[in-house]
Amino acid sequence: MPGFAIYESSFGPVRMDYEGNVLLRLRTVEPTEETGERTQLTQEVFRQLQEYFSGQRTEFDFPYELRGTQFQKRVWAALETIPYGQTCTYGDIARRVGSPNAVRAVGAANGKNPMWIVVPCHRVVGANGTLTGYAGGIDMKRRLLELEQRVLERNAESS
Repeated sequence: MPGFAIYESSFGPVRMDYEGNVLLRLRTVEPTEETGERTQLTQEVFRQLQEYFSGQRTEFDFPYELRGTQFQKRVWAALETIPYGQTCTYGDIARRVGSPNAVRAVGAANGKNPMWIVVPCHRVVGANGTLTGYAGGIDMKRRLLELEQRVLERNAESS
């Protein structure tokens, strides 16, 4: 049975759309009084998000399903390989999916990413290294990248 839940995070309200015990979509939304129906799955997703935001988690391990075209799925799979705290370009992703001239199509697939943070589209930057095109806004993209850099620096200092 499809459902949704909304939680308030340090990065704003987060909406989780799910079906049964599988997350289908994770995104930020405008503030609302709605909470939807919270489940064991959404509580686990939120717990892992909180760990990510506090710098205690760099990967996610809850069940999710990516629904889209074959090309979108190839792009999203490539995004999942970008290491925590690192960036790559749209051109890099286009080459990884075997379509080096499809930079704009990669950008469009990136923009349709249904799994905010989990499929780390925020780690994709313009060819010249600038922060470009992010559904949550450039400020959100910057905040996420800065968070990951702080965590990497902290971990490097403590090792």
